[in-house]
Amino acid sequence: MVFNENSKIGKIWRNEEARAVLSKHMPALADNPYTLSLPKMLTVPQFASFSKRSLGWPEGKLQEVMNELAQIVDPPEQEPVIFADDRYGEWQGETDSVTMNAPAKAEKWGVYEIHLTGPRHGNPFADVQLAASFYKDGRSVQATGFYDGEGIYKIRFMADEEGAWTFKTRSSYAGLDGLEGQFACKSAEAGNHGPVQVRHTYHFGYADGTPYIPVGTTSYAWTHQGDELEEQTLASLAGSPFNKLRMCVFPKSYLYNMNEPVHYPYEGSLEQGWDYSRFNPAFFQHLERRIEDLGRLGIEVDLILFHPYDRWGFAEMSPSQDDFYLRYIVARLSAYRHIWWSLANEYDFMWAKGAEDWERFGGIVTSMDPYGHLISNHNGMVFYDFNKPWVTHCSIQRVDVYKTAEATNEWRERWKKPIVIDECAYEGNIDQGWGNISGEEMVRRFWEGAVRGGYVAHGETYMDPDDIIWWAKGGKLHGSSPERIAFLRGIMEAGPKGGLDPLRFEWDLPCAGVEDEYYLFYFGFNQPKFREFQMKPGIEYQVEVIDTWNMTVERLEGTYEGKFRIELPGRQYMAVRMTAVE
Repeated sequence: MVFNENSKIGKIWRNEEARAVLSKHMPALADNPYTLSLPKMLTVPQFASFSKRSLGWPEGKLQEVMNELAQIVDPPEQEPVIFADDRYGEWQGETDSVTMNAPAKAEKWGVYEIHLTGPRHGNPFADVQLAASFYKDGRSVQATGFYDGEGIYKIRFMADEEGAWTFKTRSSYAGLDGLEGQFACKSAEAGNHGPVQVRHTYHFGYADGTPYIPVGTTSYAWTHQGDELEEQTLASLAGSPFNKLRMCVFPKSYLYNMNEPVHYPYEGSLEQGWDYSRFNPAFFQHLERRIEDLGRLGIEVDLILFHPYDRWGFAEMSPSQDDFYLRYIVARLSAYRHIWWSLANEYDFMWAKGAEDWERFGGIVTSMDPYGHLISNHNGMVFYDFNKPWVTHCSIQRVDVYKTAEATNEWRERWKKPIVIDECAYEGNIDQGWGNISGEEMVRRFWEGAVRGGYVAHGETYMDPDDIIWWAKGGKLHGSSPERIAFLRGIMEAGPKGGLDPLRFEWDLPCAGVEDEYYLFYFGFNQPKFREFQMKPGIEYQVEVIDTWNMTVERLEGTYEGKFRIELPGRQYMAVRMTAVE
């Protein structure tokens, strides 16, 4: 085939001769590979249109570039496929070297791990299939095992019932097949409420029935920064209100985030190439240690499986390589109760993936995860189809520069699923419009989302001389919003146990709660001196005036019923809470 006006820059860039043409006419692409991720999803005419001012191309230049590209023949690529060695099981080694260590006890919703030693010849990542069936009272649960390097195999399981369990392994390697054992599952320890699930259509709760209100933040590449900075990030999270963290599996290459990671996910190197059939266990061991650290802090891990901001090739793997990776990471991590799956950050910016890929990925993850963890797919400019039956909740980035949480009601009605606005923009002062809103505006968006029945997430992008910016690398929090977000979290946790649902009231005053029982009104950037309320006669309310920025709650004397007037301070960011008197 030849390149034409419909060819994506990502496809063109893969061809050495065609890449030379782009580099000659568009040197900015070659000069800054760190920001090449987004242009790759565009065609050359689209890029020229978006970059008209910076390119400065004269009339006819675009056609000249396209004519040069049209002279280049791009041969069909050989699709890399990962094969298992069917002869592996015929290997006659020392089967006595196979050992199994299976603990006698497990905690409900904890990670129960069977540790096995076995063969290490060939490529056990691809060549050895391993799984186990876990049994209790006539019920069976299937868990997939994985190779952890150095002849070590593991099967992880999360028991959701107390009592006696038994198991039996299955493997393509005879020595690992048919091993049996049993363990006793004890009750969950304090703080262990089980995995988070969808509750009441639009909200969340833990498996033991405890309500869960997601108060999230984002630190995409924090696990790739080295122990000193990672420990500082954990200390910051421990003192924060956040109970959910969005983070990537793969390292990230983007503005303010151009350092190399400590570990890479595959054997090989950027210079010599990666062996996508052989994982680097050290990478995944480090990742799961940090996931365990977050679990001890009570933080849910919203794990991003793919993203477009890449200079290593992990965003452009073949379908076979993608699927191999997904099966491996789900096998390793699905037994952790505090995992959420996010197929991608900004899935629509990944030029090498199409609709059929995302549907296949969703099928792989949900079929291999026996615990039904929450799963979604996060957008850049185009919302994913959250109506897909395997999608549990809507992970949203704003698509309007100004209107963000204000659209929560509309999105609830459209998808009938929980609305989590994981990117409402970031509090900070960088040069990008998505990363320089004020703390006041961040808090306002949190409140707007809450009273419209959704959940908004935080992020922070304050300039740093060493480019240690929370949104990418973690470190310390510098903004003014986290303590106010903590205040809102307390308000929400003290509210209706089923969650805040929007209520119809006045056109200019959003309100959430439970009809005739609880009302939470939010005035946002308006600053009235008073407000008249017309409530249903016969119900008395305790009324409180809340200053969401100064974090104060003023309880008004007496009770109120029917039509009444509430005096307000004429400041922005005020709220009123009414609770029916029993």
